[in-house]
Amino acid sequence: MKWAMIAAALAAAPAVAQTAVSATPTPNDAAEAPVVGPDLIAGHLAVHGQATVVGQGNTPFRAPYDGPNSLNGDGQFRETADLTLYVGVSPWRGFEIWADTEADQGFGLRNTLGAAGFPSAEAYKVGKGTPYIRLQRLLFRQTIDLGGGDQPVSLDLNQLGIKRTKNHLTLTIGKFSVADVFDTNKYAHDPRNDFLNWTSVELGSFDYAADAWGYTYGGAAELALGDWTGRAGLFNLSKVPNSVDLETRFRQYQVVGEVERRVTIHGRPGAIRLTGWLSRGNFALLADAVAYGAAHGTAPDLVAVRQFRNRTGIGVDAEQEVSDTVGVFLRAGVGDGSSEAVEFTDIDRSVSGGVQIKGTGWGRAHDEVGISLIANDISDARRRYLAAGGLGILIGDGRLPHPGPELIGETYYDVALIGPLHVAADGQLIVNPAYNRDRGPAPVFAIRAHVQY
Repeated sequence: MKWAMIAAALAAAPAVAQTAVSATPTPNDAAEAPVVGPDLIAGHLAVHGQATVVGQGNTPFRAPYDGPNSLNGDGQFRETADLTLYVGVSPWRGFEIWADTEADQGFGLRNTLGAAGFPSAEAYKVGKGTPYIRLQRLLFRQTIDLGGGDQPVSLDLNQLGIKRTKNHLTLTIGKFSVADVFDTNKYAHDPRNDFLNWTSVELGSFDYAADAWGYTYGGAAELALGDWTGRAGLFNLSKVPNSVDLETRFRQYQVVGEVERRVTIHGRPGAIRLTGWLSRGNFALLADAVAYGAAHGTAPDLVAVRQFRNRTGIGVDAEQEVSDTVGVFLRAGVGDGSSEAVEFTDIDRSVSGGVQIKGTGWGRAHDEVGISLIANDISDARRRYLAAGGLGILIGDGRLPHPGPELIGETYYDVALIGPLHVAADGQLIVNPAYNRDRGPAPVFAIRAHVQY
């Protein structure tokens, strides 16, 4: 495979820790010393890279009928590959500029269709058979010290190894992912290192602003005071729901707010986050789309009935270290089920939780096991829309005579091989894929190879 030589070359490079996605520290950061590697030049420049290849397939399952957005009942195998270069520079104290350039290739199962909780977060909504390059992030971050004693920050992807005070204000603007700042979780947030399913690594009902690759333009502010952090952000939505083109002047936008409380239970760190969002844009009410289709003798039509309106949601995200080797997590949320899903996936209610275990207990300190259980569901309005033949962002079997919640179990084992090279086996079972009791269960299996420095 064309990507194999790239991964082998990266495997010889020095490793760093897992990706840090938020400018505010996790509960463990205060105890960590800054990591300074050979890729940090004079404390002002950092260069990192990563390569990930995922091969994923579903075996045949019960599927008496298919629709335009159905998972393939006959079975299918697909692969995705990505290679990312991260370059960061700090021209003055507390200020960072990061540019992430990525080459991508491959397709998700059924071209990333067929399940609301899609089984690979490494599969974008845009698939191509040949590699293509995009600038996924270009962000500018300023951290302002507010006292409370020095706090080291580890060197990581999109994060320079610097010092700051425990109390601080962080401002970020540019092109990045809403999920870089909001709904982060230490144990389930990185499909290159932990779980693969979209609704294991993110809150399923969080319809966050993004283009088809998961990124957008906007800004966020994070204020950390003691054990509390407040976050707020403003981001561009897509010009058309679930598309490749973003607004540039916030004509259609999303506002996100989050409050985080870091806790200690029996001497072990944890955190709980409450996140809310409001999207303002040109969306369709599902009932209007169904009525339009009935009046014209067609399937429901979202485009014909779109108007400017609001879409809202709220969710909670918790993590807790149980021991030196075990951590647990939980997410739950609900979104507006009356309108079309705009950017992420077709979920109105979602609960997920699980456990992550380090391999220290069996003599493999750098190995990792994860188990996640997920329950996704939709509103009555979305059920009627899908039953009438409507298509969602990821799902649409053409009919839905026997709806039910989409239930997913996922487990993975990640093996540290040579240096920073990791290989993981991932297994998932999707019960009622696309909320359809007539189809499935669908077994999905994957092998992931990942290396970063």
